[in-house]
Amino acid sequence: MTLKVIGTGFGRTGTKSLKLALEQLGFGPCHHMAEVRDNRTQIDWWLQAANGEDMDWDRVFSGYHACVDWPAARFWRELCDHYPSARVIHTVRDVEQWVESMHQTIYPRLRDSNHRDTPEERDRLVMSYELIMNQTFHGRLGDRDYAAEVFRAHTAEVRDTIPAERLLVYDVRQGWEPLCEFLEVAVPATPFPRVNSTNEYQGNLPQ
Repeated sequence: MTLKVIGTGFGRTGTKSLKLALEQLGFGPCHHMAEVRDNRTQIDWWLQAANGEDMDWDRVFSGYHACVDWPAARFWRELCDHYPSARVIHTVRDVEQWVESMHQTIYPRLRDSNHRDTPEERDRLVMSYELIMNQTFHGRLGDRDYAAEVFRAHTAEVRDTIPAERLLVYDVRQGWEPLCEFLEVAVPATPFPRVNSTNEYQGNLPQ
């Protein structure tokens, strides 16, 4: 298998909904941070990536046709170069809403470990902390203005790097039509999947 779709958007931009949509459209399985959870092999690979080791991307994504969300989004340049025929979807949302969502979900989870976490979950958090908190936001994810600046700069960089014919800048609130047009597939009769709201995310956290 080879990746046919690469998602470059940060977490909390509708990446879980996009994962389900891509799988419904025939571009699955789709890799997402959820795929890494409690998967010892995947955790180990992404720990290696976080440490700057050379990666065998074909091995990491063996069995997948698409990827969205972190940790893959941290390596969007490498993946877009490695899979030159893959189409690129960059998920976006209102930046202030994104910052607020991050501060209610991913940021406190990375900041506050839980003694009830399994060893796998702790290692996944170590990996996520390095890739997201340190490498993406340079230790300043808690600074709302700085986080918003990084978010905007990331979108601008993707736009400037990926040829327009290969790229869809996409808000999941737009639903099926622009996504299906870009991927050249029929629009399903079923509703677009909308999952992993802030409340849902918080409800899935360890207690």
